[in-house]
Amino acid sequence: MTNRCFWCSEDPEYIAYHDTEWGIPVRDDRHLFELLCLEGQQAGLSWLVVLRKRAHYRKVFKNFEIGPVSRMKDKTLEALVSDTGLIRNRLKLFSIRTNARAALALQKEFGSLESYFWRFVNNHPIDGGGRHASAIPARTALSDLLYKDLKKRGFKFIGSTICYAFLQAGGFVNDHTVDCFRYSEQRKANSMGKAACSTS
Repeated sequence: MTNRCFWCSEDPEYIAYHDTEWGIPVRDDRHLFELLCLEGQQAGLSWLVVLRKRAHYRKVFKNFEIGPVSRMKDKTLEALVSDTGLIRNRLKLFSIRTNARAALALQKEFGSLESYFWRFVNNHPIDGGGRHASAIPARTALSDLLYKDLKKRGFKFIGSTICYAFLQAGGFVNDHTVDCFRYSEQRKANSMGKAACSTS
């Protein structure tokens, strides 16, 4: 029997997400933007709800390409509020365009979202230490810092808890639990990545 993180249900889609995406370092700007926005859509809900709607979000939000999303019209966003394939919360849906405009400003200032986000962890994933489920926090000093900076820059639906979920999912922190088979795999991959960077 394969042991996985406590939050991973027996749903095949959730298992695939856990095994092949969650906690793997994300460096691509489009992917980082998508992940931040979808974590915000999750607020108050289960991630599985968002995961099942992710393909439709990608379809209507232009595959989360930052420039095109930043230019979406009010009438287009208003129409999406009645789209059952999305989480029909007007503020959440409009926040995606708001965040796209804020993301463009970050790219202009830092060169990329990758450069902006990864500077918070000195460009290398933090090892969570293989903690037990009860020891994994919902927020940290790091997520507080990221939240405050993003809020100052105009991002919406990015509270500290959302930011920590983003940091975990995006591989900034290896928070697979000690009994999860992915913890040691990701720890090894992160170590190899660090060694490669130090010799390049």
